[in-house]
Amino acid sequence: MTDPVALTFAETDLADLATRPGRIALVIEPEGKMTAPVRRVNKLTRGAISRLTEAESWADRKSGEVITLAWPQGLAAEALDVMILPKKPEAALARCTGAKLGKLLGKAGMLVLAGNLKAPEDLALGLSLRAYDYDAQKTTKADPKGAVTMMCAAPLPEAGAVDALAQGVFFTRDLVNAPANVLTTPAFADQLVELHALGLEIEVLEEPALRELGMGALLAVGEASVTPSKVVVMQWKGGAKGAAPLALVGKGVVFDTGGISLKPVGGMEDMTMDMGGAGTVAGVMKTLALRQAKANVVGLVGLVENMPAGNAYRPGDVLTTMKGDTVEVISTDAEGRLVLADVMWYAQDRFKPAGMIDLATLTGAAIIALGHEMTAVYANEDDFCGQFLKAAGTEGEGAWRMPLAQGYDDQLKSRIADMKNLGGRPAGSVTAAQFLKRFVKDETPWIHLDIAGTASIKAGTDLAPAGATGWGVLALNRLVADAFERGED
Repeated sequence: MTDPVALTFAETDLADLATRPGRIALVIEPEGKMTAPVRRVNKLTRGAISRLTEAESWADRKSGEVITLAWPQGLAAEALDVMILPKKPEAALARCTGAKLGKLLGKAGMLVLAGNLKAPEDLALGLSLRAYDYDAQKTTKADPKGAVTMMCAAPLPEAGAVDALAQGVFFTRDLVNAPANVLTTPAFADQLVELHALGLEIEVLEEPALRELGMGALLAVGEASVTPSKVVVMQWKGGAKGAAPLALVGKGVVFDTGGISLKPVGGMEDMTMDMGGAGTVAGVMKTLALRQAKANVVGLVGLVENMPAGNAYRPGDVLTTMKGDTVEVISTDAEGRLVLADVMWYAQDRFKPAGMIDLATLTGAAIIALGHEMTAVYANEDDFCGQFLKAAGTEGEGAWRMPLAQGYDDQLKSRIADMKNLGGRPAGSVTAAQFLKRFVKDETPWIHLDIAGTASIKAGTDLAPAGATGWGVLALNRLVADAFERGED
């Protein structure tokens, strides 16, 4: 796994600033007011900071900007990075500013003089998340990033809390970035089994068990692959004994050719990320275990590969789900909902969850509707949905609630089965959610997250380089902390 940068928080000590190697970063308020660390650096650099803040151009500077002074006079550091931030920045601003430092971080490391900045852990998290670099498949590795020391006023934040979040996000990114010949269904399951060392209870359900459970839809999707289909169950029991858990369900299609309904050649290489929902669930479970969350959460992922072959399922086939409902296959490229349907039903049957959230790179229609800025959110209960949207907003992860209605559900009517797996082109993301809703019990609060546009972005984001983003780990961790840990000892 890609490891986050080594990060420590320390009380401000200005004794060795002049001889400090690597980079030095400092915070200065938009008004140019200098704290003690800034005044010290200003003195060592013979007024470089004063000249910067007194220049006419300073008035045009914006909060969140980082100005780099290379090889500053009076310092051994190779660069001085000046961050413009108010004393109490919003979390998103602090993280995005920290991310700019993460892009600059080199092998010599960095000293960050955060001064009296409120919540310096947000600055640190942004730095850590943007310092990510996936090079697992390269023979020539990038130079390792040096350690980061954040000097700030007491009380010092917990570096472990930042590390737990970064490790969860990095785990998700590594899984989503991995090519399909590396991240096969057995390899994926093996990585999840290793989470047992963190205190998670792990079970791997193999194909015979899945047949016995009646998961006809999931098994059909993976039938033509030489790699076996699996369901992995991860339990974190940090809450009250016997309390109903939150269930997180992830689509784990390690590669999606479209099956018999073969996808076009252009862009098919991107379908290594079609297990993004399962990757996010895995990252959340790792974070919860690392920070010893006081909540009961179960993560379930359906791991399959959708391939064409002589024994592949076909358009026109009728499948029987674990619930017992039958599905007419219109397109074998609408496979993710078939996987989720069986795993969601199993999650409810076995765990009787207090709430259930499924995540999937489910439809291109979600990208058409919302682009790469927002995840499409569907829910059957306002309060539960509101809790999630608040958590996503707090963490700066874009999410937008979409509609559910009978008219969309009617598009799934089948002449020969209980339903079709595809409702046509109109409102494709909505009809996919309506399909999943048929596998949600009346008593279960449920949210569906279509992360097709947010799980992996070729242009990158403020907090992530090009490729996998790890979207959802922060928001779901926040939801657990705010809505499921409350009241626990």
